[in-house]
Amino acid sequence: MRVYIHIPFCASKCPYCAFGSVTSLDLIKQYFKALELDLKTQLQNLNAQKIKSVFIGGGTPSVVNAKFYEPIFMLLAPFLSKNAELTSEANPNSLNLKWLENMRAFGLNRISIGSQSFNEKKLKFLGRNHSPKDTFKAVEYAKIAGFTNINVDLMYASKLDDEKMLKSELENIKKLQISHISAYALSLEKNTPFFGHNEYKKDSTRLAKYLFSGLCGLGLRQYEISNFGRICKHNLGYWRGDDYIGVGAFSVGTLGFRRFNAPRSLNAYIKNPNFKNIELLSKAQKDFERVFLGLRCILGVEKNIIKNKTNLKILLENAKLRQNETRVYNDNFLLADELAGFLF
Repeated sequence: MRVYIHIPFCASKCPYCAFGSVTSLDLIKQYFKALELDLKTQLQNLNAQKIKSVFIGGGTPSVVNAKFYEPIFMLLAPFLSKNAELTSEANPNSLNLKWLENMRAFGLNRISIGSQSFNEKKLKFLGRNHSPKDTFKAVEYAKIAGFTNINVDLMYASKLDDEKMLKSELENIKKLQISHISAYALSLEKNTPFFGHNEYKKDSTRLAKYLFSGLCGLGLRQYEISNFGRICKHNLGYWRGDDYIGVGAFSVGTLGFRRFNAPRSLNAYIKNPNFKNIELLSKAQKDFERVFLGLRCILGVEKNIIKNKTNLKILLENAKLRQNETRVYNDNFLLADELAGFLF
């Protein structure tokens, strides 16, 4: 079992972000009381299952004082498996050494820092309220606090990206000397200020390959379309289709063929944190998710769940996929979406 905990609070809202978040911090105390109740209720239903990984995402978890997290970690502790991975997201502008040291003491052992770029102009375009220096300081603080498993997020495919920009990003990543990079292409999501502004985005397979090759050249092996380096156990669980608990407003959890959706409103969640809207998934839906996700990463896909065997044969004959006795693998993650549609 895995656990995702959503912290919806942010210092400011980035214009490309479609995740559930609010910029008012007034409800933090009430929210965390609701969070405790939600988590406690769901942990009681684990039936002796051990938790392999926990991911605290957002929003920006680092805008919340570490003291609010202590009861959450205390609730989790008896259920954690040996060597469980516990990650929290954070932003460079709100991350400080005291917060990191406290979270480390609670049991956090992986930190994911939302940098997005090392270029001042690009950071301003993306609506980020930190500087490149803040990212270096945040990574330095994380190392001082005892974190050895550190990720930094990078965003590409913006209108400002070209080979010169990406080369500079890679040079700065090298200086960080960290174990993991997540590289996400800019998306123009609905209900965001960036939506519909196609001029803000630059889709280029050549530039994506340049970035991916550069990251691999730094010793950060690509294991999923957006992830490089030391494998994140929690994310690997998503791609494998593991069951997971979703805790908090805007969160989603999955158990077998049921998907649990929490309220997408802080007030509604605080009022009734145990409420979940249950979506029943068909076997075809689950199989498609496994195909879609498996082709995006090193896990690959079981042959027996691929619907279109004729198209599978075509892809294998043309060396677009490789296989062993039971699974097929995709080495060009940039084609994952197209391949999934062709196979299912």
